[in-house]
Amino acid sequence: MNRTIVETIAAALKVFESRKMSALLFLGIASGLPLFLTSRTLQAWMTLEGLNLAAIGLFSLVSLPYSLKFLWSPLLDRFAPPFLGRRRGWLAITQVCLVGAIALMALQRPEQTLQLLAINALAIAFFSATQDIAADAYRTDVLEPLEMGAGAAVFVLGYRLALLITGSFALILADQLSWPIVYLLMAGLMLLGVAATGWAPEPTHPGQPPASLTQAIVLPFQEFCQRLGGLRTFSVLLFIVLFKLGDALVNNMATPFLLKIGFSQTDIGAIQGGMGLVATIVGTLVGGGLLSKLGINRSLWLFGGLQALSNFAYLGLSLLGPNYAFMVLTINVENFCAGLGTAAFVAFLMSLCNHRFSATQYALLSSLMAVSRDVLVAPAGWLAAQVGWSLFFALSVVMALPGLLLLPVFAPWNQLHPIAAITDMPPAPPRNEP
Repeated sequence: MNRTIVETIAAALKVFESRKMSALLFLGIASGLPLFLTSRTLQAWMTLEGLNLAAIGLFSLVSLPYSLKFLWSPLLDRFAPPFLGRRRGWLAITQVCLVGAIALMALQRPEQTLQLLAINALAIAFFSATQDIAADAYRTDVLEPLEMGAGAAVFVLGYRLALLITGSFALILADQLSWPIVYLLMAGLMLLGVAATGWAPEPTHPGQPPASLTQAIVLPFQEFCQRLGGLRTFSVLLFIVLFKLGDALVNNMATPFLLKIGFSQTDIGAIQGGMGLVATIVGTLVGGGLLSKLGINRSLWLFGGLQALSNFAYLGLSLLGPNYAFMVLTINVENFCAGLGTAAFVAFLMSLCNHRFSATQYALLSSLMAVSRDVLVAPAGWLAAQVGWSLFFALSVVMALPGLLLLPVFAPWNQLHPIAAITDMPPAPPRNEP
């Protein structure tokens, strides 16, 4: 296991020699930067301003654009800005808008104007979701087939580093500075994304945009459904919604839970936002290394099961109370297992995309993934208040099971790849390998 980790990390570091990979690292940072600024970090600010748990839980609805971004993703395939090409042009537009929207959060006062705060956070989520569409499309276009695995890993690494900044560094700063100043600093960091977009290389084979908006909308969905078939399409889409549900319930309430039982912002920033995100990065790298040997199907079974079981750690912490050592263990175990699950899940989503329509198809699939994180978890605060923390975390394990029960339909254990997956890109091991 140790050898696998070292080899995986060494391979990830080696690709930094490529300008293409370095650009993807910074674009990953730009993609991840807004997420916690409208979710976990914002929840900490709202909790300290005295807002109730129900209001904090409902605020996850401001992230609805992440779930609906497939609705406008064909526009980014069909139309090209008059500068920087079709992919980088849209990246630059959304990143400039994000700089302004994040800076505007410095003017908000959660305890006085909750509606304005929600509108501002919704704008950040919209521009962030649109940036994600452009970034996924750029990553698909710029990478050669043999580079796709490394490119995805580098992008995820940048994304996780951004979560480390906004989930750890921002909370620690908030103990020393005001929250408006923290958001201004995060807006300044977003300028790195604009610079990376300008520096990033243009795809060698950018591809022709669809001839009409109708083609950009219809063909990706038509091809996906025809390839999988009706029943399997429904099972796959339902699985995508449910696979991360148990993990999303815990993530939605983890910060309020830790604050309520007595841990400080600095404790949470250093452990949850710091060590926890490092554990997620390590879990993602380890998962990526193991996945090449296990195949996508078995990785979904194994890593999904560990992801569900890791929620029992939070159940144990709720019974023990503010035990610092157990809090460290809980956060690291849960985040490491979540990283394993993410590695398998991202590989699964990529395997389902026809590269003629990867921007729209990936946007659709990742939007469905966001449903559990942003919509189904909205009552989480109310549920925790009604049943108590211990039963809430036990229920989060139960809610992780329905997704796993769908795996035999399209990802049987005795096959390497999901049924109807596109297995020729990136290359898969031959079927006769153990």
